[in-house]
Amino acid sequence: MPQQAIRELLRTAPSDQKHAVSGWVRTFRSNRFIALNDGSCLENLQCVVDFDAMDDALLKRVTTSACIEVSGRLVPSVGKGQSVELLVESLILLGDSNPEEYPLQPKKHSLEFLREIAHLRMRTNTFGAVMRVRHHAAFAVHRFFNESGFFYLHTPIITASDAEGAGELFRVTTLPAQNPPLTENGDVDFGQDFFSNATNLTVSGQLEGELGAMALGKVYTFGPTFRAENSNTTRHLAEFWMIEPEMAFYDLSMNMDLAEEFCKSIIAYVLQHAKEDLAFLDQRLTEEESLKPKEQRAEQGLLEKLQFVLENPFVRLTYTEAIAILKASKPNQKGQFKYPVDAWGIDLQSEHERYLVEKHFKAPVILFDYPANIKAFYMRLNEDGKTVRAMDVLFPGIGEIVGGSQREERHDVLVEKMKAVGIDPAHLSWYLDTRKFGTCIHSGFGLGFERMVQFVTGMGNIRDVIPFPRTPGKAEF
Repeated sequence: MPQQAIRELLRTAPSDQKHAVSGWVRTFRSNRFIALNDGSCLENLQCVVDFDAMDDALLKRVTTSACIEVSGRLVPSVGKGQSVELLVESLILLGDSNPEEYPLQPKKHSLEFLREIAHLRMRTNTFGAVMRVRHHAAFAVHRFFNESGFFYLHTPIITASDAEGAGELFRVTTLPAQNPPLTENGDVDFGQDFFSNATNLTVSGQLEGELGAMALGKVYTFGPTFRAENSNTTRHLAEFWMIEPEMAFYDLSMNMDLAEEFCKSIIAYVLQHAKEDLAFLDQRLTEEESLKPKEQRAEQGLLEKLQFVLENPFVRLTYTEAIAILKASKPNQKGQFKYPVDAWGIDLQSEHERYLVEKHFKAPVILFDYPANIKAFYMRLNEDGKTVRAMDVLFPGIGEIVGGSQREERHDVLVEKMKAVGIDPAHLSWYLDTRKFGTCIHSGFGLGFERMVQFVTGMGNIRDVIPFPRTPGKAEF
């Protein structure tokens, strides 16, 4: 008999037709009621067993997380919480689960504990909901760019460039870890390596994305990126997914417009296609917030926050205007910021970004025109010679969720900026060629996908919105 998803069965009108479904047992009560879940939705299907007609030895094997296949008739449910239930006529055990060893019993587990068993945590309501929302958000990304005339470009995961210039790289090599070949100067001789030069896992697909934009007009990348940054925070991962559109003929203003439209499109799509999961996550967040001191609680629930971002324009202001607001703010005046705001030119911290979004404007914010010396070499220098056409989108609870800029299209200016930060222009000659052969204004940005998923799910830690988090000291599974 063809298998059906529980999501479909729960929306099927009861009839005499026989249905078959497979899944994992959540609970088995009174030797009669099986709560079955197959991952297709948050809800369980109640399967009612006639224990007098079933083999007792078989029923004893129906334990939490055992995998079973059941078939029978779908009837109106007489119990609360579901409209239909399945009267089981046949039950086949596909896989046992020893209740003495299975770590996910029907009770509440801490997120810290669940991270230690990430191979099983997707079987919980919370992580099942998060992963389904993540799927819808990823689909929304491709849908938006496809409908906006962009081409999906696959940029390299192994690269010889460091787009950010930060040096936080995971090296890729086939040379022996012990006693690698050395040059006459005593350095590792990467000339004998697989690619004949030093390579690393990509920190960004931006530079290659720019090459695509200068030929195809509008492109986007969506792939894994890697940062060897020893950062143990709720906002950082060593392996994460980035979405990076690059557009020819776009200036900074157009770039900001696109970023706002893009963010809102993801939220709108998820709100439409993951209603049950978001309602569950909203309730979960409300319960979590109720345990905090009153002054630390979020002013908006999850659904309310998503709707608010969707319905309101993002506030736009320059870095200089932001510094003036922060310097005059009560937290700064009273010494409550961990990093005091005392001068123009500082790199804004998460606490500063969240103050602007959550306290001052109470809306998403786009900051632009940052000091040149705290931004990357490829950002276009403004006429004042001090600032660049950079922009960051700041979200409540997250801080920076998008970072981008109008790119420096002037060959000579770009060369000088490279030299100023210690980058050999010859090493990026292929990148400079786009400024020699038909240059034009162009822009782009990067959105950290996990930060967006974190925002739309309300999860407090970025490690809980990716299936298998990679962080310092942690690379299991």
